[in-house]
Amino acid sequence: MPSKFSAQGGNATAVTPPLIDLLASARAELAPTGVLRAGINMGNFLLVQGKDETGAPVGVAPRVAAEVANRLGVPLQLVPYPSPGALADAAATDAWDIGLIGADPLRAEKITFTAAYCEIEASYMVPPGSPLVDIVAVDAPGVQIAVSARSAYDLWLERNIRHATLARATGPRAAFDLYLSGRLDALAGLRPGLLADLAKAPGHKVLNGRFMAVQQAIGLAKGKPSAETFLRKFVEDAKASGLIACFIAEYRVIGLSVAAAA
Repeated sequence: MPSKFSAQGGNATAVTPPLIDLLASARAELAPTGVLRAGINMGNFLLVQGKDETGAPVGVAPRVAAEVANRLGVPLQLVPYPSPGALADAAATDAWDIGLIGADPLRAEKITFTAAYCEIEASYMVPPGSPLVDIVAVDAPGVQIAVSARSAYDLWLERNIRHATLARATGPRAAFDLYLSGRLDALAGLRPGLLADLAKAPGHKVLNGRFMAVQQAIGLAKGKPSAETFLRKFVEDAKASGLIACFIAEYRVIGLSVAAAA
């Protein structure tokens, strides 16, 4: 899609000098080696649908990263991570230039985030006959909630749960297994994943509503002002132009929504 950030082909003449300067500065900050390295969370099945024949990640998040690289005018290198926690930890090692990950205040201590480009509702699954009939009821004394450790919704629950107890497992699949085998009171997770899990848990149900929505954003190292401005503008342009919606439709992702304008 044509964009005011494009510096390629016939679009270059339409870019004003201040934006040309911003593009050059952002390129220098984000891709000093001439290649944009994008950290990708392979654990989010809504944003990464798998791998292509070369083994490269495919899905909404890789497409967003590719568009950033395209507008910067540099090649893209995808850097996969098994979980959001591993991707966030790598921020301190200069292993990636941008990271596509859920924004969270704890992660923001070390990573600068754009506004969200898309969001995913998080809710609870409860077993048959559970007295927990709504979202608010889950935070009660004696209630045990299984959750994928260091996910964005786990970080939110850590800050906001007052009475219930969190039981953590490594990854959504392990959290689901812990919920079933430990006969816990609830399973926290992304709504689309919970709905899919119902096929393996007859009689269980996913509560209506959400306790939060994971804000999927683009992260970068702190101290890169031009890159931050460029990426913030990119995200708003991509949402307003319909580009993010096109990516979601292309991969037929159910449960992923375009985030509101910042």
